[in-house]
Amino acid sequence: MVARISCFVMSGGVGSRLWPLSREDNPKQFHDLAGNGSMLVRTLLRLRARPAGDTPVHLIASERHAERVRTDMANIDLAGGRAIFEPIGRNTAAAVAVAALETIAAHGDGLVLVVPSDHEISTDEQFWETVEKGVPAAEAGRLVIFGIPPGQPETGYGYIETSGEGDVRDVARFVEKPDLETAKAYVAAGTFYWNAGIFLFRADTMRAAFRKHQPAIWEKAERAFAAAATEVSGTYLPLGLYSAIPSVSIDYAIMEHADGIAMVPASFRWSDLGSWQSLLDVSPTEASGNVVIGDVVAIDCEHSYLRSQGRLLSVIGLKDIAIVATADATFVAPVDKSQEVKRIVEQLEKSGRLETKFTPAHDRVLLPGVWRQRVAHWLFEETLPLWSTAGVDERHGGFHETLSFEAAPLIRPKRMRTMARQVYAFSVAKLRGWNGDADRLIAHGIEFMQKGRTRRGGWARVLHVDGTIADACEDAYDHACVLLALAYAYQAGNPDALRLGQETFAFLDAHLEDERLTGFLETSDGTELRRTNPHMHLLEAFLAWHTATGERGYLRRAARIIDLFRSHFFDVDSWTLGEYFDDAWRPATGEKGQWTEPGHHFEWASLLVEFVSKSRQTDLIPFARKLYASAIANGLNRSTGLAYGAVSRSALPLDLISRSWPQAEAIKAAIALEGTGGPDLKPEIEARVGHLFRWHIDPAPLGMWIDRIDEKGRVVAPEVPASVFYHLVTALMQYLDKTEGAVIFYQLPACSQSTPAAAEPPAAFDKATA
Repeated sequence: MVARISCFVMSGGVGSRLWPLSREDNPKQFHDLAGNGSMLVRTLLRLRARPAGDTPVHLIASERHAERVRTDMANIDLAGGRAIFEPIGRNTAAAVAVAALETIAAHGDGLVLVVPSDHEISTDEQFWETVEKGVPAAEAGRLVIFGIPPGQPETGYGYIETSGEGDVRDVARFVEKPDLETAKAYVAAGTFYWNAGIFLFRADTMRAAFRKHQPAIWEKAERAFAAAATEVSGTYLPLGLYSAIPSVSIDYAIMEHADGIAMVPASFRWSDLGSWQSLLDVSPTEASGNVVIGDVVAIDCEHSYLRSQGRLLSVIGLKDIAIVATADATFVAPVDKSQEVKRIVEQLEKSGRLETKFTPAHDRVLLPGVWRQRVAHWLFEETLPLWSTAGVDERHGGFHETLSFEAAPLIRPKRMRTMARQVYAFSVAKLRGWNGDADRLIAHGIEFMQKGRTRRGGWARVLHVDGTIADACEDAYDHACVLLALAYAYQAGNPDALRLGQETFAFLDAHLEDERLTGFLETSDGTELRRTNPHMHLLEAFLAWHTATGERGYLRRAARIIDLFRSHFFDVDSWTLGEYFDDAWRPATGEKGQWTEPGHHFEWASLLVEFVSKSRQTDLIPFARKLYASAIANGLNRSTGLAYGAVSRSALPLDLISRSWPQAEAIKAAIALEGTGGPDLKPEIEARVGHLFRWHIDPAPLGMWIDRIDEKGRVVAPEVPASVFYHLVTALMQYLDKTEGAVIFYQLPACSQSTPAAAEPPAAFDKATA
């Protein structure tokens, strides 16, 4: 009887050796590199091609790629296998432990075959002939690996030294990637093989090996597997338990310590496609030995890899050169040095360049200003007229907290931050040239806000509809919003704004500043978790007051917030910004310590750039880029292209709702970063505006917006909150400023892409005026 083999495909890598094509959000295994399907699909089909025997196929993949994985697997019969999603990468030892656990849970014991998702193998028949030769040794309790006879000295692979003859040989030792001279000696010896990274074993044998050599990994993996949630779409390992597993490769953890390991020489041709050199070696070539893919014109070139993912690539007289051009990056190197692309990636990551994290969409060309007419009309003809009338409480004062979709006020308590934000928005509109009744509205709002002054000179958190205080808490977030509003009201000419701003700063210093000079308390009683969000809004307010007055004292205040950002808020490993901290600025325990918000990443990015323009601390630009890159790569719903409400530091979605304000802040961040020495973000700016209109503005009644969209793109907003008005006004006013002078837009025919398309502006129009 033919033995059952449970197959597991490991698909957690990021494939940086094939940059700029392969990136963190779209790694190598999802690419069609040879013209016959993605590497992941070809691997799954290869496993299903076993001539005989029960062969369930499982996939162990990153949860951040879950949507793409489900798409690739949709039409493949996995014979009872399933997808298992890791919330965070923990290297191959954890994945192999999960494979053994899954097999034990399903079958009690049995053979397990673990393979990478991104290797090129000559034929399915030769692959399975080689695997079947190792089955008797695996059934007898040996760990079996597969070796590739080396065709040339290769410094990029690990080696296996063997003894004996025949189909199954004994492993003498594993050898790290050697230098060239050592590699030549290995090839000459005839007893060394390249390590293909393919493993065959009985599940119980691997369990015993973990318990002997790495009991901590096994025990932690066992706990995580037991707590996994299984749905129709796959099994999801829990973040808290899985992240506790030590991150180490299966080679280091088990294979270099276990006894009696067997190796089967492969009868198939193999490449890990780990460099552009390897792709040149395995891809079909034209008469001169060149691989030419995409829009390429090559004259008098030999043995070169030439690939363009977009614009025309033209080359003359090249030999042994790799050129790979994408929409936003071009890589050029001698083919024998193409493996060193990792050095480029490392340098880009240190600089916070976006090109390592995410892949731009290629389905359209968006020129600067394509949305100007729609943006200007929505702001000046729809939104400002609506909110300057229906949004104003003429009876009790101030502004309505929220409107229905019929533009009727919904009677709610009035938050101080919302009142301040409306004052700010009308001040910005006046400064931008709006011809509405801005002065009256600004004064109207400030008069109502003053009803909420506390006895110590602060500002209450919430007022009743008539202006009496409902919640007297003195909150740092609210005071930041008040200061921002007063700074802009002062610039707009309000006579009371400067005095009120000075009084608010006095209260801030006396009652909300941490006496240890480590930022500001959440509230004047200082009893809550510390948050970065109030500090971000205080930074915004300090910069606004510096703009309004030119006084450097406000810039010094801003610099203290920046110091906290550098020392505590920003995580250098994950490029994320924490939200919740304890009193010593350590990340909070539990989920709150993992909580990050893409919208706040965007806000911080634009504020850091503004601070650089005033302080010349140019080393902050890479931080801003990293925040933006992290939010784009890890914080977007790939179905809608909208930012999630929150994701973990390891990119696990925590709040699946996409609100309107993070999309507006993404526009501001892209505008801020454009021209700071990184990639051309002008198309990105247009795409971000397009997403805002496609999902949040165009489906709403005139002058309104859909504030909440679920993960499937469905509307879940019952009303229109006024607190978002200032986000939209600011972002879109900045867009008009940024694109001043744009004239014509021409859209190319759409191509089939996985990234959702932006909403469609008119195909051509004249320059809009505000």
